[in-house]
Amino acid sequence: MGNGLSDQTRILSSLPSFQSFHIVILGLDCAGKTTVLYRLQFNEFVNTVPTKGFNTEKIKVTLGNSKTVTFHFWDVGGQEKLRPLWKSYTRCTDGIVFVVDSVDVERMEEAKTELHKITRISENQGVPVLIIANKQDLRNSLSLSEIEKMLAMSELSSSTPWHLQPTCAIIGDGLKEGLEKLHDMIIKRRKMLRQQKKKR
Repeated sequence: MGNGLSDQTRILSSLPSFQSFHIVILGLDCAGKTTVLYRLQFNEFVNTVPTKGFNTEKIKVTLGNSKTVTFHFWDVGGQEKLRPLWKSYTRCTDGIVFVVDSVDVERMEEAKTELHKITRISENQGVPVLIIANKQDLRNSLSLSEIEKMLAMSELSSSTPWHLQPTCAIIGDGLKEGLEKLHDMIIKRRKMLRQQKKKR
C-alpha cells in the first residue's frame, strides 16, 4: 500500500514519451521511398506513383523494447528537378533515411553523388543517416558490401553516423530493424549535443 508512489513512477516511465522525430526520406526516383513510407504507415503494400512533391506522415512505431516512438516522415520526390529542394527539407531534421534500389547498378553512382551532397551540407553535419538497401528480395540485387563500396560509405564525414540496412519495402523486411538503428543513432547524438552544451 505504501508503495503507491514507486508504482506510479514505474507506470509513468513505461509510458511512451511524446517525442516526435523529424525524419526526411530521400533517394533517387523509383528507389522505393513512398513504398517504404506506406509500408510503415499501413503495414501493407500500397501501389505508388512517382512523388511530384512530397508526402508527409506521422507514424507511431513500436521498437525493440516495446517502446512506441513517433516519427514524422517527410518523403520527398527524387526526380532530378526536385533534388535541389532536398536541403530545405533536411533543415533541423533528426535523421535522414536514404533509399537506394539494390538492383539499379547503373544509377548507384548518381545515388552516391546525391547522398554525399546532402550529408556535406553544414546543417546536416552529424545528422544520422539510415541507408535502406531496398529490393534485396530480387535475385540480381547487389550485396550490402557492394552497395557500401559503390556508395563510398567510408568517405562520408567521420561526424556522420550511418547504418546500411537490407530491406524489402514491399513486404516490410528489415524496415523496423533499420528504424531501431536510426533511433539509437539519434538518441546518441542528442545526448552528445546535450553534453557539449553543458560544457560551454
